Parts: sequence; C-alpha cells; structure tokens
Amino acid sequence: MKNKLTHFAIHIDDIERAKKFYDGVFDWGFNSYGQDDFLQIKADKTEDGELIGAMQSRKYSPVSEKIIGLECTIGVENIETIIKKVEDNGGQVLMPKTAIPYVGWISKFLDTEGNLFCAMQYDNDAI
Repeated sequence: MKNKLTHFAIHIDDIERAKKFYDGVFDWGFNSYGQDDFLQIKADKTEDGELIGAMQSRKYSPVSEKIIGLECTIGVENIETIIKKVEDNGGQVLMPKTAIPYVGWISKFLDTEGNLFCAMQYDNDAI
C-alpha cells in the first residue's frame, strides 16, 4: 500500500448532531464502539461495511487546543449534489465548486462541528 489514507477521525462536540450531518451528506453507516461519545464510521450502512474512520469526542484529544481536524477530501460522484446536502444538513460552504484543471471539481466545507473537509468530483476534463 502506497500513501493511502487508511483512517481518519472527526473530533466532535455533539455526537448525534455530527452523526445526523454525515449520514445526511454521505449516507455513511456507524457502529458503536466503547464509549457513548465514540463511533466507528463505515463507508455504507451494510453490516459488513468497510470501516473508514471514527467520530470521537474532543476530550480524547492528546492536545489541549481544540482540534478542528485534518483536511480530508472525500471522492464523490456529483459535487453539486453534495453541496446541496451539506447546506441542507446544517453545514457551511466555504469554497464553491472550483475546477482543479485536469483533476476535477472541489468544494470545501465546515461541518456542524466546525471541522473543515473537502469533496472532490474527479474529472480529467475539468478546466
């Protein structure tokens, strides 16, 4: 495996609000795992869905500053649909649909917890 993102954590203040946001935007599945303020994130809602990350309380952070998060990019089929879903689920669009020439269309957002994340619709014809 070469330089592939294998896990990410989303630090949150309100687990139910964050779960509702990410379910509404990406249709992810979640598994309880240990504490009430920690969830595993699955790529889909099937029982054996691939584990891709975690949603966890900021109290588990190893640093005293509020972690806003790693800027992760999530590949999507339709960037415009995701922009609408982000807005509909209480997120904020920071950067509208923007071309990265010959790579695709990107948009940047804040989730309901104040975390920055990106969505990318890969398209070699983007200019």
